Amino acid sequence: MAPEQAERIAIESDADVVTARQRARALAVGLEMPTTDQTLLATAISEIARNITAYAQRGELRLDVIHDGGRRGIRVVAVDEGPGIDDVERALTDGYTTGGGLGLGLPGARRLVDEFDIQTAPGEGTRVTLIKWTR
Repeated sequence: MAPEQAERIAIESDADVVTARQRARALAVGLEMPTTDQTLLATAISEIARNITAYAQRGELRLDVIHDGGRRGIRVVAVDEGPGIDDVERALTDGYTTGGGLGLGLPGARRLVDEFDIQTAPGEGTRVTLIKWTR
């Protein structure tokens, strides 16, 4: 899966979350992704990027247009150097939170995209990869 175009967005505030959503939506429009899928991707990005601002204070989102055979899609890689996640399995369970929210961020994001991967360890930050394919 070679990226066709990549963009990096620093995530340090809610305004950066909005920027990331807008840039991803623009890439999705360019791929002629259905509006519903654009919204799902933007929502997943919001959840992941807000986790960065809530738990790590700052991080980065990378957006790539990718190709795999005849498929095209958008890959989002969110990276931070925050505290990491102690129990990934629990963090991916609806309703579990350590930050006082609803506990829907990670499990919600996972449901909204086609592919989801998380790499994290306590004290080592977190890397979340999301992929949404065009239909």
